[in-house]
Amino acid sequence: MRLRFGLIALMLLGFSGKALAVSVTNRDDKDHKLTIIEGDSKQEKILKPADTMDAVCPKGCVIRLGESENDEYELEGTEIVSIED
Repeated sequence: MRLRFGLIALMLLGFSGKALAVSVTNRDDKDHKLTIIEGDSKQEKILKPADTMDAVCPKGCVIRLGESENDEYELEGTEIVSIED
């Protein structure tokens, strides 16, 4: 089953030059493995149902769901996104 990375809201807020970061919420009923790729750095996280990861990649990154390279999402560092279905 292909996972859908739903974009709930795109927040482009300019708070006095403060850097914002990606926020990811798991609205699904199962755990999801996220691979966060920032330049040459790569880290893996498990996001449990109803959990949120805040302050992810403030300068932008690629987030991969599971092991599939087809489920990659390039984020700029200001998005608020969720995993659904």
